[in-house]
Parts: sequence; C-alpha cells; structure tokens
Amino acid sequence: MRPNKPDLSITTVQTVLLQHWGCPAQEVSAVGDSGNFSTVYYFTMKGSEYVILFNQAEQADYLRKQYIADLLSAQGVRYPKMIGQGTVECYRYCILERIPGHVLADCLPEQKVNMLSDLVQSITAMNQVQLPETTTGFGEVREDGNGEFPSWLDYIQAFFAEDQTGTFWENWHDLFHTTCLERDVFNECFGRLLTFSKYNASYRHFVHNDCHAWNILSDGRRITVIIDSNPIYGDFLIDIASIEDAIPGTDVAEVFRIHAEHIGTPIHDFGARLTGARYFKGLDAMRFYAKMGYTDAYVELRDSLLALPTEL
Repeated sequence: MRPNKPDLSITTVQTVLLQHWGCPAQEVSAVGDSGNFSTVYYFTMKGSEYVILFNQAEQADYLRKQYIADLLSAQGVRYPKMIGQGTVECYRYCILERIPGHVLADCLPEQKVNMLSDLVQSITAMNQVQLPETTTGFGEVREDGNGEFPSWLDYIQAFFAEDQTGTFWENWHDLFHTTCLERDVFNECFGRLLTFSKYNASYRHFVHNDCHAWNILSDGRRITVIIDSNPIYGDFLIDIASIEDAIPGTDVAEVFRIHAEHIGTPIHDFGARLTGARYFKGLDAMRFYAKMGYTDAYVELRDSLLALPTEL
C-alpha cells in the first residue's frame, strides 16, 4: 500500500500560515514532486522565503526534526533551520527556511562533475558534526537526542525484525507473499550484512540516512543545502553508500576516501565498512521498492547486492 500523502488545498495552506504567523503569506505554491510521504509548499513571508511541509508524522518526529536542524545549522552544515511546527486536520506541519536550489539529480552531467568536491566536503562536514557528549546510543535519533538502541547490531536486528508494530514496516514480511520481494535473496543478503556489520559497529556519527541526489540541492555551481534527513547514529559510510551513484562514471566513494586522508581523518577498514553500509541501505531499499511496486528498480538493486563480496 502506498503512503497516504496529505491532500490540502492552497486555501487551507494559506489559512494555516495566517494562523501561524498572524499575517497572510505571499506566493504560496505547491512543490510538484515532494516525495512519497509529504506534501510541500513554498511561500514568502515578510520578504523571506520558506517551506511548509505536511505529513502524518507524530509529534516526536517533529521534535526530532527540530533537534537535528538545530544541531546541524549551529555547526555550519548546509541544512535548513526549522522555524516552527503545528497541526492541521489529521496532519502535522513544520516550517523551514527555504534555501534556493534544484535537486542534484536534475543537474547536467558536467555540472555534477564540477560540484563533486563541494558535494564531498558538504556531506563530510555533516557527518563530522560534534555530537553532544550527553547523548548515547545507535540507530534512530530520538527527540531527546539519544539513539534508540545500545548497539549497532541491536538496531539492525530491530530494523529488519518481522514482528514490528506501529512503524512503516509493520507486517512487512507479507511482502514475500504479495510482491516481488524474494525471501531467499533477502535472507542471504541479511546474513552478509551481519557478517560485515562488525566493521561498522564501533562508529557513531550523525548519519543523514537518506543522502541521495534528490535530497541535495544545488544552484548548478555549488551545493546549496542538504534536506530531509532520516537521521540515525552509526557509521557515516552509510551516507557515502547512499550518494555514491549520484555522479555516473565517477567513483564517488573513492573521492570520499581520498578527501578524508587529505584532511587528516583516514577512513579505517574502508572497503569492509562500505560493503556493510551497502548491504544495510540495499536491503532497506529492496523491501521499499517491493512495497511500492518498483519492480525494475528492485531487480537492478537485487543483482547489485548479490554481486557484492560475501566475506573479506
């Protein structure tokens, strides 16, 4: 079943903004392709540009968004500040500053190549933010700034567990019977993930966890902002695995490795950690593609995962 995106009229959005700000917004317009879960609008208020995003998230999710926005923007990461939040009908909304740019995926090939260095520097700066010393844990970042689980392995086991309730993946094992998702392939790749996860397990960084070319904006010359994180604490190689196909014909992961050495922070066990990250993101994407009915994408990803190393 596809996620239920909010269906709101421009008039409703204008009313929400009037109630939130106490004065009418200008230039309210819908963003055409705003993803599978949210409905997004641009608007202008008192000469500044903003974004308002509606979805069915819980209040805790929006408190988490506020924590992440504050954490990243305070340390100079190109990430939008969160201005406010609230509810309308059965939906929640948040208001963010709008930083101009178009998705990296839509840039011309030569533009992508020219921005590679800036892309690597921007993502590296995000992954290397200083986490508050009072926070602990791995996996999904809670609204209090702590990770949900005591270890990376605990998070992996819970994230792919069959008996989930109240999450997007509740009853996801039904996909083995109702979609193209293949149990034997999934179990094989999950076993490989567990093998390689020991190389990722000791690293705890901020991980965007949805770091692809549609969540990175550019003006065609430089990266302007990174948006829409699904944040976890873990190995930042997960974000490298997510973005490594953004520039066809370029070994983006290798550019990250070289950059890390250049700035004096070499990535130890690079190959093994990258493989573990590829299995983690790949398994999640496989079941997502199956759930959404993206069969061609599923088959392509399945074949690429099966071609990955099974051991060092």
